[in-house]
Amino acid sequence: MMSTKYKRIVLKLSGEALAGDNNFGIDPKTMKKIAQELKDVYQLGVEIAIVCGGGNIWRGKTGEEIGMERAQADYMGMLATIMNALGLQDALENLEVPTRVQTSIEMRQIAEPYIRRKAVRHLEKDRVVIFAGGTGNPYFSTDTAAALRAAEIEADVILMAKNGVDGVYTADPKVDQNAEKFSELSHTEVITKGLQVMDATASSLSMDNDIPIVVFNLNERGNIRRVVEGEEIGTTVRG
Repeated sequence: MMSTKYKRIVLKLSGEALAGDNNFGIDPKTMKKIAQELKDVYQLGVEIAIVCGGGNIWRGKTGEEIGMERAQADYMGMLATIMNALGLQDALENLEVPTRVQTSIEMRQIAEPYIRRKAVRHLEKDRVVIFAGGTGNPYFSTDTAAALRAAEIEADVILMAKNGVDGVYTADPKVDQNAEKFSELSHTEVITKGLQVMDATASSLSMDNDIPIVVFNLNERGNIRRVVEGEEIGTTVRG
């Protein structure tokens, strides 16, 4: 077993990251590539928990924009995250990585209900745990779910895997060529400057529980492993 900087991680995967170049749905090749990278990290002896987004299938804000009740739209988004989690579970288990999906909304026929002690026990038994369904409540993002689960399972770090963006910038680097990248920030700076690392609720929760966040580019092969091993890539947010 190799020495790593982090022993227990929460990886926040956006739904868009699973869509690949299609911008919608699940791309099997992309899913397989992510699963292989996770296996590489798993073989280092790192305990891995994952929180899936659902934006590749449905966003609560989309429903709200067309006149749908916000709570109803958010519940649809939670179901989207569960679909992504099941797909990722299958991809990991095809690579012989033992995996459990836990949902904040009970679906006993397809996944376990979220139980903190059981999740920790799975991690201790070298199983990857995928948390699906967000927090189980409308009006809360999957970023907040990642911060909440990280605090509950006492994770060492939250890894924010971004789709094509290699850190936190002063502005959107895809729009503003003069945007400058931060190598390190404090949680307070993220909140006061309104930087789009994660939403304010998730940032506050991470700050209150002193959980560092590393924002990095998922699309560059091997980046998850590099972060876990302690290489300085992306942007690190500390307390």
